[in-house]
Amino acid sequence: MKIADRMSSIPFSGIRKVFEEVTRREKLGEKIIHLEIGRPDFDTPRHIKEAGKRAIDEGKVHYTSNYGIPELREAIAGKLKEDNGLSYDPATEIIVTVGANEAVLMVMMALLNPGDEVLIPDPCWLHYLYCAQLAGAVPISVPLREENGFNPDINDFRSRVTSRTRMVIVNTPNNPSGMMYSAEFVEQIIRHCEQKGIYVIMDDIYHKLVFDGKKTPSCYKYTDKDIESSHIIAINGVSKLYGMTGFRVGWAIAGRSLVEIMTNVQGQITTCVSILLQAAAEGAMTGLQSSVESLRLQLENNRNVMLQELSSFTGVKTVKPDGTYYCLPDFRAYSNSSVELSSMLLKKALVVTVPGKEFGMEGYLRLSYAGTIKEITEGISRMKWALDPNAPNEIYVGDKKLVRDWL
Repeated sequence: MKIADRMSSIPFSGIRKVFEEVTRREKLGEKIIHLEIGRPDFDTPRHIKEAGKRAIDEGKVHYTSNYGIPELREAIAGKLKEDNGLSYDPATEIIVTVGANEAVLMVMMALLNPGDEVLIPDPCWLHYLYCAQLAGAVPISVPLREENGFNPDINDFRSRVTSRTRMVIVNTPNNPSGMMYSAEFVEQIIRHCEQKGIYVIMDDIYHKLVFDGKKTPSCYKYTDKDIESSHIIAINGVSKLYGMTGFRVGWAIAGRSLVEIMTNVQGQITTCVSILLQAAAEGAMTGLQSSVESLRLQLENNRNVMLQELSSFTGVKTVKPDGTYYCLPDFRAYSNSSVELSSMLLKKALVVTVPGKEFGMEGYLRLSYAGTIKEITEGISRMKWALDPNAPNEIYVGDKKLVRDWL
């Protein structure tokens, strides 16, 4: 089969490949430890699920506006006003999307032409890169150096701006490193892009999951323009904060002219987000918020435990994350191929990790500390058993004996 040229450089997600393989192995009864996926280990709070159920009972089962249901957009605007003191028109400046991922694609399809350049921090969630390619644009990598704690340098961005630069991606706290960009950098990149007429996608999906008393800088604090003339697009969703990864509800905030074009894109892709899931998301935004702080505290504690466990490895270096669910340890002391290393850990130690290659970081593994303390300690213990030449040759996982025959 001859596929479209635009798909030739876009592989099937390596993370999805891992996910499918794990699902297959778990169906065979294998006791696998999950250190890979960015989702909290708690169930979606009851009041959120009840909001979705009420929508069914009330007969809310039809199409909605391409913008999303008014109640959810008003709830999003209300939360932004409450948290940041910022005012947006929910009728014209907010669009509800199928997760934050679709919001990224819709913005790029609305704004980018073939040959336009998009500056993307590296390492990054590769979705940005592939969406840019789908839109016909050229992704330009901007390094986030480990020796700088994966923090961006404004000069690295400025030096890559050309006459073709159309957009810059800012994702903080960052997936996969967990590092939060400084307020100084956010101000510098916003002011530079506003001056040059370059659009900024501010991916705020982890904005409240930060640790050590830190706070994510607000992108709109550093622009002198109103939202219609501003070049900032803020993207967020309910997946990470509320345990709603499978609900697939996100949104974008931008000037009304851009939002209107995005509704045209939405109309040709999905028409609208499921009204039932939008109702549940409204319940998340307007209901009790205590679960968000509980999650943040749990993740901060889990991060500390994971860093302590990783410190027992010889030769493994880990930059301390500021937030998110993730850390990005350097395992090059054991293998230069993150794909082979991750595959071996799954097959031999029954531990799921994500190869750093999926984020442009070969030799690294992205580990999630979103699970329980028991899962973290057991998972790291199995990894060390698999990699430490001085470890015993056999261990038991339940009644299954694992034999180390590869070292």
